[in-house]
Amino acid sequence: MKPLQELTRPNIWALAPYSSARNEYAGREARVFLDANENPYNGPYNRYPDPLQLEVKTAVSKVKGVPVECIFLGNGSDEAIDLPYRCFCRPGVDNVVAIEPTYGMYKVCADINDVEYRPVLLDEQFQISADRLLAACDEHTKLIWLCSPNNPTGNNLLREEMVKVINGFEGIVIVDEAYSDFSSQQTLRSELGKYPNLIVLNTMSKAWGCAAIRMGMAFASKEIIDLFNKVKYPYNVNLLTQRQALEALKDPFEVDKWVRMLNLERGRMIEAFAMLPICQKVYPTEANFFLAKMDDAQKTYDYLVDLGIIVRNRSRIQLCKDCLRITIGTKSENSELIAALRQFE
Repeated sequence: MKPLQELTRPNIWALAPYSSARNEYAGREARVFLDANENPYNGPYNRYPDPLQLEVKTAVSKVKGVPVECIFLGNGSDEAIDLPYRCFCRPGVDNVVAIEPTYGMYKVCADINDVEYRPVLLDEQFQISADRLLAACDEHTKLIWLCSPNNPTGNNLLREEMVKVINGFEGIVIVDEAYSDFSSQQTLRSELGKYPNLIVLNTMSKAWGCAAIRMGMAFASKEIIDLFNKVKYPYNVNLLTQRQALEALKDPFEVDKWVRMLNLERGRMIEAFAMLPICQKVYPTEANFFLAKMDDAQKTYDYLVDLGIIVRNRSRIQLCKDCLRITIGTKSENSELIAALRQFE
C-alpha cells in the first residue's frame, strides 16, 4: 500500500474539519448547554446528537468484533460508499476499478464525483479474476470495489482472489459485506488488522431488518476512519436512528433467528423455482435473495406487477439477461409468489 497521505486528495489531507459544539468539550461533564444555539425546550429532540455516535459504536464493536476507533457510522451505506471518492479521488483525474455486475451505487457515486469508473466483467460463474482487476488499474487508480456476497448475483466472491487483489493493489480496496450475515464465508471484517488498505462495508438494512433507519457501517484502520470523520457532515446520524440502532443491537440473537429462517426459506424457494417450467436456471447464492434466469423476464415481471407482487428485473445488467432477482420474504409471501408463477403461461 502507498502511504495514506499519498493516496489522499491533498486538500482533504490538509482539511481543517468543522468543529461542532459537542466536540469541543468532549470528555468532560456538562449540565447547561448554551453553546449550540439550540432551543431549550422540546427535549430531547432539541439537542444535536453525538456527532461520533460513540454509544452506538460501542454496541456495534461488541457485536462485530471491531474496535470503536475503527468504525464509521453513516447515513446508510451510501454515505460510506461516497466518502472514499471524496477522500481519495481527484475529480477528473483519478479512477476506480470495480467488478461487473455489482451494486449500482458504486458507479453512481463515481459519476457524481466526476471519477472514471472502470468495470471488469465477471466470468460466467460470476467470479472474479484478481489478475484482470489489477490489470485494469493504472497510476491514477485509487479504489477497487468488491461486493461479497455480490449484488445482484448473490454468490460469494472467491476469498483467495479477493485477498490477492488486496495484497496486489497499492490503493484502497473496498469490500461490501452487506449480505455477509446470510453467508457461510468468513468475513474480511475479522481480518482488518492484516490489511491497512482494506475498507469493509456493512449495514443494518439487511439481516438487522432496519432499512428504514438508514444506518450504514464502514470498518477500516483508525487512520482511514479519521479521514472519514474529517469529511463527513457534522451530525450525519440523527438521534432517532441512533436510538433505534441501540435498541436493535441489544438482541443479536433475534437477528440470528431471522437469518436462520430466511436461509431455510431461501432453500425452499430455490427448489420451487428450479421446478418452474418458465425458469431456466437458479444461480447459487449466499444472500437473502437469489437470481433466476427466466424464459422471458420482462413478461414474467409484468405479470407479477399486475398481481401486486414486486420482484426486480435485472435484464439490463451485463451477464443477467432475462434474470429476475427475488428477495426472500415471509413464508406466506414466498408461497404467494410461487403459486402465482405456477399459474403463469
